[in-house]
Amino acid sequence: MTILAIDTSNLTLGAALTRDGKVIAEHISHLKKNHSVRAMPAIDELLKECGLQPGDLTKIAVAKGPGSYTGVRIGITIAKTLAWSLNIPVAAVSSLEVLAANGRFFPGLICPLFDARRGQVYTGLYRYDDNSRLQALEEDQNILFEDWLKKLKAMEQQVLFLGNDTEIHRDLIKQILGEQAVIAGPALQLPRPSELALIGETKEPEPVHGLVPNYIRLAEAETVWLEKQK
Repeated sequence: MTILAIDTSNLTLGAALTRDGKVIAEHISHLKKNHSVRAMPAIDELLKECGLQPGDLTKIAVAKGPGSYTGVRIGITIAKTLAWSLNIPVAAVSSLEVLAANGRFFPGLICPLFDARRGQVYTGLYRYDDNSRLQALEEDQNILFEDWLKKLKAMEQQVLFLGNDTEIHRDLIKQILGEQAVIAGPALQLPRPSELALIGETKEPEPVHGLVPNYIRLAEAETVWLEKQK
């Protein structure tokens, strides 16, 4: 099975190719540039570098959010278009689950996060089991970060924080969790598209036309519109 993974759900742009559980190639960049302009050229270059044609792909894996509303839509649209045109399955994976996969060798709880502004974050809680399988302990959610940290504090376990936005909240993390908190190094703060591909290999395919982003919360413009309708 040859899988193309696509992640444009946040500032990080990622694309990867795996074959039968082995990583062939991976592209990662973390730049304030437009994913809509850069994603397809990155995918095209990756395929060419590996001597592959789109027809050689047997599955698409895509990060479905949460994250940037526009970013999530770009990735989902590319994945659906490729899957439909090539007549191959597409699997959708939580963007937070992809990030949590970087904590593979951490023995405690794993907390991936993306900043959601106004003191809130998109986050979830994961752990690797004894068989090295990533397990979700708490569903992905949008929550006031201070409340989330107090909940983690009560668990009395070490927690690994993953995500480039962790730095924004470092002081609050240390203030509430103290020695319970472990903040990952820079190389582990970006979601890896190769992990997305490997997770996607075991995920059940989604109906191509039924695949939609998981924003977790409505965009501010939608919230305002709904309030006006009331």
